[in-house]
Amino acid sequence: MDAERVRIEVAEHIADVRLTRADEHNGIDWRMFVALNEAIESLRAEPGVRCVVLSGEGPSFCAGLDFKSFIEGNGDLAGDGFAPVEGSAANFAQRVAYGWRELELPVIAALSGACIGGGLQIALAADIRIAAPDARLSVMEIAYGLVPDMSLSQSLTRLVRDDIARELTYTGRLVEAAEALELGLVTRIDDEPLRAATALATEIAGRSPDAIRRAKRLANETPKLSAADGLALEASLQRELLGSPNQLAAVQATLAKQPAEFADPV
Repeated sequence: MDAERVRIEVAEHIADVRLTRADEHNGIDWRMFVALNEAIESLRAEPGVRCVVLSGEGPSFCAGLDFKSFIEGNGDLAGDGFAPVEGSAANFAQRVAYGWRELELPVIAALSGACIGGGLQIALAADIRIAAPDARLSVMEIAYGLVPDMSLSQSLTRLVRDDIARELTYTGRLVEAAEALELGLVTRIDDEPLRAATALATEIAGRSPDAIRRAKRLANETPKLSAADGLALEASLQRELLGSPNQLAAVQATLAKQPAEFADPV
């Protein structure tokens, strides 16, 4: 993996994934596209990882596409970017965002500074977003005569009303952190988003990994299913968990920590 674009460090079942192009506000050039795809693929093969924290080094999470780099001929986004990816619903360019949604692991994005265009699409594909007070978000593509094409169609309208999604997409206006929280674009605001994201990841990593992965699958799939199919999936996943070693261990751990007034009377 290209460490000048993305770096992964794993500790205590948590993968710390950093965009490392700080001097360019983590702008996405072709090397970043390649490195992010490789990062997602490598995390799929890491059995010990239970949660992912995604952040950017420097003042910004990600300032979006580095148009200057592509104009100079560094990468064929209009060609190779549309190439299909085996095992994914997304093409190569879309997968740097949508791949976090497809990953079985929970993904928590820590946002600061610019979170614009492609950077916003990456952030919205995470399960949870914790933003610094200085975070600024924008669906910026309209300013370049483009539509968002890195999976925003699959994320934005799940988070905000349809008319709000249209306004943000049609105008490309900047949204400050406080408004982003009000609209539902971010989960919460914290003065130290990376610290807060890591603390939350630690809490999640302490839960049953089998249950967490199935909970994410439910969250991903049920919005597009009928009630009958959604309930059937819920029941099917629960059957897989009941009586499994991780489920029984979770029961024992929880009972051991419960206050006496909540103890099982049986």
